[in-house]
Amino acid sequence: MQAKNVQEKKASLWRGVNRVRVSDFVIAFVILILSLTCILPFIHVTAKSVSSNTAVMSKAVYLWPKGFNLDAYASIFRDGQLTHSMIYTIWVTLLFTVIGMAITICAAYPLSIRGLKGRPVFAFILMFTMYFSAGLIPEYLLYKDLGLINTMWVLVLPLCFAPYNMLIMRSFLSSTIPDSLYEAAKLDGASHFQTLFKIVLPLSKPILATLSLFYAVGRWNAYADAKYYITTKALQPLQYLLSNMVLNSGNDAISLAESAAADTTPEVLQAATIMFATIPIIMVYPFVQKYFVKGAMIGAVKG
Repeated sequence: MQAKNVQEKKASLWRGVNRVRVSDFVIAFVILILSLTCILPFIHVTAKSVSSNTAVMSKAVYLWPKGFNLDAYASIFRDGQLTHSMIYTIWVTLLFTVIGMAITICAAYPLSIRGLKGRPVFAFILMFTMYFSAGLIPEYLLYKDLGLINTMWVLVLPLCFAPYNMLIMRSFLSSTIPDSLYEAAKLDGASHFQTLFKIVLPLSKPILATLSLFYAVGRWNAYADAKYYITTKALQPLQYLLSNMVLNSGNDAISLAESAAADTTPEVLQAATIMFATIPIIMVYPFVQKYFVKGAMIGAVKG
């Protein structure tokens, strides 16, 4: 009996092996290559940021640090400019995400209700802005007339509503929240705000986490609007400073470190600054990972 069970297990194993096709290996290989193109540069920059100046300048650092030291990170914290920009960027990102999610929820919820009169017209007006814009110069003149130039709000208000994110959330609500729940809430005398806060939002955690991550990552990585609309140094976000350091081939990196009497090379300082700007947003992902995949998949199925 035992020998028969062993033979059945072997036969089942071979059937599983026979089902593996050449295309499966090709797909796995492609996924591996794509994963490495994302992971290896990150590991390389990390290794450079904690390596000695001599090893980095001699191009001896690849995927493992040599001459381990944290002088570049000490220079960043001594300088103060990057730490101030970090705190400022975190505040702008949080404010941008909260306002963006509030506007997105207020737009997506009514558009997900089938009984809303004029729903196609409202949806068209909101989605129209996703395909057409006035251009950079009219936008600058508008922001100037509104008094937004050289203020924190020019980084928050113009882009806090994303039609694409609204479309994803509307699709999620339409495909996930049954009409019977709305009808039951209406029969119980619940207002739209009560229905939204007590029924819809508690059932929408996956899409809320997904879109919050979209908003936060988008604002954290953006720097073009700061280049166009911000000239005050105290209002420049972290990614804009990092962009200047990279584009100026280290000249800006040297100026950042002079006030802190840094004893590191521009290349090492650049690598440390990149890690300094990347780690905070990476730390957010594990807290929303369990909602992210589900929200991204469900919200993209139906429109």
